[in-house]
Amino acid sequence: MAKDKKSPRPKAETPKGFRDYFGTEVTERGDMLSKIAGVYHRYGFEALESSAVETVEALGKFLPDVDRPNEGVFAWQEAGDGPEAKPGDWLALRYDLTAPLARVYAQHRNDLPTPYRRFAMGPVWRNEKPGPGRFRQFYQCDADTVGTASPAADAEICAMLADCLEEVGIPRGDYLIRVNNRKVLNGVLEAMGVTDEGQAADVLRTIDKFDKVGEAGVRELLGKGRLDASGAYIDGVGLSEAQAEPVIAFLTSKGDSAAATLANLRAAVGGSAIGAEGVDELEQIADLLDAQGYAADRIVIDPSVVRGLGYYTGPVFEAELTFEILDEKGRKRQFGSVAGGGRYDDLVKRFTGQSVPATGVSIGVDRLLAALREKGRIGGDSHGPVVVTVMDRDRMGDYMTMVSEIRAAGIRAEVYLGNPKNFGNQLKYADKRNSPAAVIEGADEKARGVVQIKDLILGAQIAQNATLEEWKERPSQFEVPRGEMVAKLREILAGQG
Repeated sequence: MAKDKKSPRPKAETPKGFRDYFGTEVTERGDMLSKIAGVYHRYGFEALESSAVETVEALGKFLPDVDRPNEGVFAWQEAGDGPEAKPGDWLALRYDLTAPLARVYAQHRNDLPTPYRRFAMGPVWRNEKPGPGRFRQFYQCDADTVGTASPAADAEICAMLADCLEEVGIPRGDYLIRVNNRKVLNGVLEAMGVTDEGQAADVLRTIDKFDKVGEAGVRELLGKGRLDASGAYIDGVGLSEAQAEPVIAFLTSKGDSAAATLANLRAAVGGSAIGAEGVDELEQIADLLDAQGYAADRIVIDPSVVRGLGYYTGPVFEAELTFEILDEKGRKRQFGSVAGGGRYDDLVKRFTGQSVPATGVSIGVDRLLAALREKGRIGGDSHGPVVVTVMDRDRMGDYMTMVSEIRAAGIRAEVYLGNPKNFGNQLKYADKRNSPAAVIEGADEKARGVVQIKDLILGAQIAQNATLEEWKERPSQFEVPRGEMVAKLREILAGQG
């Protein structure tokens, strides 16, 4: 009789493109989200926690025309009810926090105030090819205003974004929020005489390469084409030099002041009405920010902000960190963008058939955490709990009483719950937890009404650096009356900072 084959054991590995987050990372993220939420709340925004799962129909625009819409999102089809039931809806994990907002507003608009101001935080999922630093699950932190077309709403988002960056530890001078307007670019396209959607998309893609190839490269790509760094020839858009000139004027219009930049943009859009409307909106935003004290050292009008212009309908903004870091090859480079947003007046229209003005921002939490680590503002050693060691397993009640007293004093603490037979293993456990102190009460200490408290941080420092004489002068273990246990722990923890 053949033996049943055993099922292979599953591999203990994280799925490709995902990662696990442990204690300190989770705590740091929670602290950051709390600080950002505090700023959002101070500005009058209300929290919203929408479903992590949406119908594919609601997500809509990111899905390809294939039988199974699993490119870009993680999707599955619900089973139908009954033996002859048709398959159910396609569902998907949300890929951002904006598409769910559009659905929520359309669904509950009669019960929500207008304008509706909400913030949302949480993980999103994208079924994309993972790469270094690029994961399929990551956190976003959004704030949006739905239901007003006023440029004051856009100015407020920019001001709030600046406050958020400073609140989490990015000082003034280490960031810059740059503002542009899709309407200005529409005016430039109109001034160029570009009306074909395909050609307009080609122009947009070319403009997006300005940071990489510069003015000369954009001129070549708008015309016949150019050789790239590898020697391959890239076909151009095929515009004449005269047609390309408004694009160059647009990209190089940043002046020494907001007024100079706006004047250059007016020249770039020529007689375009939509372009002039966009410049007017930028001027209002600049004036409103100036009235609140947000000068050009924090927020600036910058026509080179082109990322995402195909999605937005009006003002766009991007927060860029300006300090330098070293890349994996040791080369200096700027850290780059950590947040972006803008006005998207057509998103809710998919549900209601009516255009609803909206503007918002999304902060990339993981990138911002990475920036703070680069600056040394987070990521240091984090202390674990005080460990109450167990010298006699029959006296577990005594040790639980001690740990309860310590916790009641607001100090993080735990009783060692492993095998207490080897005391050395208990201290090794405390070291692995990076515990600041250990409390010891054996039979002798119990009889005399005292406890031993070991300063594990100081003890480690002494072991590494001190001579025997210095070690004797700086004891790292203290005997105190049982009633003074909490007070001595407070003193030790205060000394550790």
